[in-house]
Amino acid sequence: GDIVGVHGFVFKTKTGEVSIHVRDLQVLAKCLHVLPIGKEKEGERWYGLSDVEERYRRRYLDLLANPESRDVFLKRSAILSATRRFLDARGFTEVETPVLQTEAGGAAARPFHTFHNALELELKLRISLELHLKRLIVGGFDKVYEIGRVFRNEGISTRHNPEFTLLELYQAYANMEDIQALVEDLCRSIANEVFGSETLTVDGVTLDFSKPWNRVDLLDAIEQHAGVKPKEFEALESARAAMKRVGLDPEGEDDVGGIIEKLLERFVEPELQEPTFVENYPIETSPLAKKHPTRPGLTRRFEGYIRGREVCNAFSELNDPLDQRERMERQSALLAQGNLEANPLDDDFLYALEVGMPPTGGLGIGMDRLVMLLTGADSIRDVILFPTLRPAAHPRKQDEEE
Repeated sequence: GDIVGVHGFVFKTKTGEVSIHVRDLQVLAKCLHVLPIGKEKEGERWYGLSDVEERYRRRYLDLLANPESRDVFLKRSAILSATRRFLDARGFTEVETPVLQTEAGGAAARPFHTFHNALELELKLRISLELHLKRLIVGGFDKVYEIGRVFRNEGISTRHNPEFTLLELYQAYANMEDIQALVEDLCRSIANEVFGSETLTVDGVTLDFSKPWNRVDLLDAIEQHAGVKPKEFEALESARAAMKRVGLDPEGEDDVGGIIEKLLERFVEPELQEPTFVENYPIETSPLAKKHPTRPGLTRRFEGYIRGREVCNAFSELNDPLDQRERMERQSALLAQGNLEANPLDDDFLYALEVGMPPTGGLGIGMDRLVMLLTGADSIRDVILFPTLRPAAHPRKQDEEE
């Protein structure tokens, strides 16, 4: 484990092995621990560091011991770089927006709170990038994007980490279909540049990015996979009854949109293994999306799925300031009633819409989850170098006991 510097000359041994004849050796860094370096024999590999939590907690050891882990993070870096090159080549401008905000909106999530001493001001860590990027669309930036950290005070799972990397982009004079085409082109470009092919096989699932993604209507997909007909969502009571009929607990569900998304998660998502767009989401769960022109109660919103997991969320953006105010007022009322994931009313954002935002298409991609789905990682913690963990109580004492 020591790091040494040597001075000498290169030669070959009698058996033909290239070696260094050392004339001078200096210890550059002393290793005080036994490194858990893996071993390989006859094509089989034994991992030197297999404890999952230890790999997350001491990532530096994981990177030293497990080349596969290091390869995932090199691919992650390559995916982020390829994404930037793709968007830059299409005329998008990369920007930076505030992490500390007085009102954290743009997503259904509970924010982290902090306090600015000099300003004597309560602040929140951002939960999305959306509202400030839309302000830039109003200001004349027709194509903008940001890749940045966002923070959500919610549970931890194989899909969720409290801080994660989000790509959001907005394009003026674009709609939902334009954004779908952009997602297809982006994933095709990433597959080619990072993996060398438009067709990938991940955990036995073939992902063919050379062809258009499948497109399914949300309510049709629920009818197909859960047996719940669209007419059952016309009233809350019938929606709750349908939810109970298919084995889910309707307790606490107080809007049809939430029930629809619960059914989507339980019955539809696992079936979406190939790249698929699910379209036309309920208005209750899409407060920033434009209404569907012919289907009351739905919006021009879609989500993209790969290998049964959501990878992107996008829509034709709502640019009617009166409609947006009504929806924000409803969200604000829910927040006042104790729904900590509801959005606050943001007067400055509404003023920006009143100045005039052109028709716009927007997109959000969780980059950590995209890396997971393309590399075959089992958990989001496998693609975040230093995921959020409880502190070890006495890490050095634990080492001594071991």
